[in-house]
Amino acid sequence: MNFDVRWLTAALVALALAGGAWRTNALSARGARAAFAVGLLACAAGWSWAGLLLVFFISGSILSRLPSKHAREVEEIVEKGAERDAAQVLANGGVFAIAALGSLVSPSPLWAVAGAGALAAATADTWATELGTRLGGTPRHLLNWSLVAAGTSGGITLAGLMATAAGAGLLGICAEAWSVAPFLPVLLGGAAGAIADSLLGATLQERRHCDQCDAATERHMHRCGSHTRAAGGLAWMDNDVVNLFATLVGATIAVATIRAV
Repeated sequence: MNFDVRWLTAALVALALAGGAWRTNALSARGARAAFAVGLLACAAGWSWAGLLLVFFISGSILSRLPSKHAREVEEIVEKGAERDAAQVLANGGVFAIAALGSLVSPSPLWAVAGAGALAAATADTWATELGTRLGGTPRHLLNWSLVAAGTSGGITLAGLMATAAGAGLLGICAEAWSVAPFLPVLLGGAAGAIADSLLGATLQERRHCDQCDAATERHMHRCGSHTRAAGGLAWMDNDVVNLFATLVGATIAVATIRAV
């Protein structure tokens, strides 16, 4: 395909997908613009890259809209809702987009492995969060095994762990089926990235507390209307930063795995 035609086609497809996501409230306006940039690079890199991105986005959007008995509990803790903003889009898809750009500028099979591993980590973490809070019981803290509220970063459930493997596995299956990357590196990268996400969430991610409700949260403004105070972790490491680190781990482990086999 001619270079100009490829980019024009990629731009039209990315615009249609980002616009559709914005109209269905899956993305904010800024989130749609960020998604357009990520989608443009993915489509330009190849339709199989775009397919992986669609698997991540569509599956995550569907899961986030399933009914949950813990919905109120989760909303008391998490800073952002189901409508993804630009920071969330780039935190989950930024490493994948850089890998897509790398494959265009300096072609190498390792770019595809890195990109697939990064997106598998984002998918695994998303599935773990969405299905873990819907199908799992009360989560336990990853480090001290104490019971924590649903939605707490660093909290895990058996359902969430199974969802981690399923999400990473789905990306691995698609990556191999569409000749993007082998299954095993993508699976391992995705699982490792999701585990890294939980570890960072349990240790370094910023924690806050609402004195009015005497409740742990990640929100700067609690649902009761009170400003919360810092209660631990690093002030700059919010959930988006944690997700970005997780995708970096996913890309790194995927590349390291394929180099080792």
